[in-house]
Amino acid sequence: MTQRPLLPPFDEETARAKVRAAEDAWNSRDPDRVALAYTEDCVWRNRDEFIVGREEIRAFLRRKWEKELNYRLRKELWSWTGNRISVRFRYEWQDANGRRWRSYGNEQWEFDADGLMRRREASINDLRVDAPGASGGESRREHRDDMWTPMAP
Repeated sequence: MTQRPLLPPFDEETARAKVRAAEDAWNSRDPDRVALAYTEDCVWRNRDEFIVGREEIRAFLRRKWEKELNYRLRKELWSWTGNRISVRFRYEWQDANGRRWRSYGNEQWEFDADGLMRRREASINDLRVDAPGASGGESRREHRDDMWTPMAP
């Protein structure tokens, strides 16, 4: 059986596969690989930054992963329709001083007919997880299907 390409309009299977492909690419921490998933003129809002085009995406990702060390991401499909997918995510990382952080967020994605993302909007909040009294910093077990349980090192 031939697998259907990950093109819109999405159904549940292709939306989940698209989310997993994005998670795998971002976990590679390779800005060139990740940027290929976006149109040349893709528009991003990431936190308070507005980014346009693959070159700006590459530059943003290089800066991000220079700051966010030992980055590990999990994405989960939230909803989909036509050429749009919404996800929730979390990732863990360390800063240059060794402090551990967990970042939680939501993204809305819009794709062109070729399956490239042409718009990405992300809202993200950070939680320091190694601070005294921080929620979730004690256990390091990984539960792939539990979005809110800490990930293993």
